[in-house]
Amino acid sequence: MPPGEETLVRLARDLGEDPDVLLALAGKVSADLRAAILARPGLSAELIRSIRAMPGHAVLGIVREVRDGDW
Repeated sequence: MPPGEETLVRLARDLGEDPDVLLALAGKVSADLRAAILARPGLSAELIRSIRAMPGHAVLGIVREVRDGDW
């Protein structure tokens, strides 16, 4: 069984890696992402399924637009 979230996050930070990547490799999702998904489960599922086949640069463009947009 993989270590818990706190251990994986601490390990990732000690290694200078992205905690979300290490969590995903262990088959886990961080508590804050889980909460965001559960807040809008239908939309979250649709979004994830929609971007699954997109190339990385296209997903990065969406992330930047959402992050930097004026909502």
